[in-house]
Amino acid sequence: MKIRIRGNSVRFRLTQSEVKQLCEEGFFMETTSFGENLFRYAVQLSKTEETLSSSYENNRITLSVSEQLAKNWDLDERIGFEHTFITKNGTELHLLLEKDFTCLDNTMEDQSDNYPNPKLQH
Repeated sequence: MKIRIRGNSVRFRLTQSEVKQLCEEGFFMETTSFGENLFRYAVQLSKTEETLSSSYENNRITLSVSEQLAKNWDLDERIGFEHTFITKNGTELHLLLEKDFTCLDNTMEDQSDNYPNPKLQH
């Protein structure tokens, strides 16, 4: 899973096996070690959310996605989901959850579990 944060926009990208685990188990989390401190980021299915929401507590970003919205996501062609909302302190936050496609250019990153990029298919 990769995250990209820019200003008040957060994008989560999941590989094929991560999407499958999320759909089957309802949760997926990664951890990055900064020495003594750990940063965690997770995606979870929610029975109460209508779209996407997020929280940041104890050095962990959690993106919650509606269980109904994500139903069969691992089996269908939908790329992802996005939602923009106003936080409790009045700022706008844009969330995006999507499948991770292989890059169009060469990269050193392992992309063996990424989704085939539709732009590379003939």
